[in-house]
Amino acid sequence: MPLAVLILTLSTFALGTSEFVIMGLLPGVARDLDVSIPAAGWIVTAYALGIALGGPIMALATARMPRKRALLVLMGLFVLGNALCALSPNYSLLLLARVVTAMGQGSFFGIGAVLAASLVPDHRKATAIATMFAGLTLANVAGVPLGTALGNWAGWRAPFWAITAFGLLALVGLAAILPLRRDEEHADFIAEFRALSDGRIWAALGTTVLFTACAFPLFTYIVPMLEDVTGVSAAGVTISLLSVGVGLTLGNFLGGRLADWNLARALALIAVSIAVVSLALRWTSPYLIPAQINWFLWGAATFAAIPASQVNVMRFGQAAPNLVSTLNISAFNIGIATGAWIGGTVLSVSHNLLGIPVAAAVVAVLAWIAVLAAGRLR
Repeated sequence: MPLAVLILTLSTFALGTSEFVIMGLLPGVARDLDVSIPAAGWIVTAYALGIALGGPIMALATARMPRKRALLVLMGLFVLGNALCALSPNYSLLLLARVVTAMGQGSFFGIGAVLAASLVPDHRKATAIATMFAGLTLANVAGVPLGTALGNWAGWRAPFWAITAFGLLALVGLAAILPLRRDEEHADFIAEFRALSDGRIWAALGTTVLFTACAFPLFTYIVPMLEDVTGVSAAGVTISLLSVGVGLTLGNFLGGRLADWNLARALALIAVSIAVVSLALRWTSPYLIPAQINWFLWGAATFAAIPASQVNVMRFGQAAPNLVSTLNISAFNIGIATGAWIGGTVLSVSHNLLGIPVAAAVVAVLAWIAVLAAGRLR
């Protein structure tokens, strides 16, 4: 695999760790900035909305740039945003810094995937893209648990400094290793906008939103649930997050295999599975071993939806691949923002963390209904 693709893998590791490590840092952030846990949850929402809204904007802003230059601009913005997060003296500035960081991440994945595919022969394009996105898997398996452990040891700002360092390393690697190709075809967004008249694309994007929204009420508040309901120590939380990360990785693999088998049935099965394992957390969370097993199964079920949802969107978006890819990232992050909002609202109203699994299960049922309804459009 070309070294340039491995540099893109390092980049996606930094991006993924930055996006998801905040879940493990919420209690520390809330204490240090003197805000409630639900208010701290808005930091997750702000980041997701920054990607959802900033992704298409930055895709349009960089559409005429060579892909290498566009990726350098986006990674530079990402590095700046993480440094601002580490320096933020109050809650409001941290929210703003997270939005700045998200603006840099929004369209990096889409542009990076196209560039990765262009660096290898046709028969290795899928492998190159998978290698690039392996950085996201590594972020969930290693980056988030280690970032949480670092935050518990040195304060919540320390992981953002570490991510800034990784981002700078990735930025130097992108500048030094990526080829600058002036023969690239630029995206024709006007032509791609015309292709969005297909209602099946919007139905598929809607299911992406719902699948993500049913995962992130729990993902956002996983650490408070482990600490306050299950009674896991700070050190134990790191081990728990590592276990969940392994479940996420397994689910990502199984989701791809299920989608290859039968996409419509896979989506329906995954939605039902998420509903069951989410609801089960309502009763298993007070007990250590059942909770750990349940969280592992939850991670596998929720991340099985990601490759299946991606395939679901792309099969209807072949006439508008660049724009649909960006919109699917936006849909994913609208789902994150919605899920974080749902979890925070349930917690604010009920003051009971065990209400969150029930809400997540309800959204999973809505995802199942959406899958069945979308099937009628084909």
